[in-house]
Amino acid sequence: MGDTLAHFGLLFVGAAIVNNFVLVEFLGLCPFMGVSRRLDSAVGTGLATSFVLTTAAFVSYLVEHLVLIPLGAEALRTLSFILVIACVVQFTEIAIRRRSPLLHGIIGLYLPLITTNCAVLGVALLTSQRDRNLVESTITGLGAAVGFTWVLLMFTALRERIDNDEVPARFRGASLALISAGLMSLGFLGFSGITR
Repeated sequence: MGDTLAHFGLLFVGAAIVNNFVLVEFLGLCPFMGVSRRLDSAVGTGLATSFVLTTAAFVSYLVEHLVLIPLGAEALRTLSFILVIACVVQFTEIAIRRRSPLLHGIIGLYLPLITTNCAVLGVALLTSQRDRNLVESTITGLGAAVGFTWVLLMFTALRERIDNDEVPARFRGASLALISAGLMSLGFLGFSGITR
């Protein structure tokens, strides 16, 4: 039991920090660079992406092992996963619109972009390639979601602080954002080697 919990813990930490999909794997950079202007939109986008990442990892595993492999249609894996992600995003958008119109007004524009977020597809494909079981795939998706949200919130807070400080004109905007993202990525490289 203890070995199983340690294994799941390492999977979670590996996906969230060591192999962070934004700063180490360089997936999902579009929302990372574009959405991270206001903290409320970053929180909403992070939560919506977290739900989609975790659910897509779970459902993609089921689709692959209950439909694709029995039919011998493994070549349709990527197409099937994209369809699963689009369905999960649509469900998420409908749920957010009904439950919280205010939140939908803040992040409604970014919700369809989650469909094309390569981090979501990357998690589904990587868990499939690494031959993980259902629980491991879901934990990897949850860890990637937590890592994505954490990095998005850190970068948003950093950008808000930079916007309020006096920065030389040449460094304003994308220049300083890319430098900051690079430094954050270097910080995450310090965690390499903790897990496989």
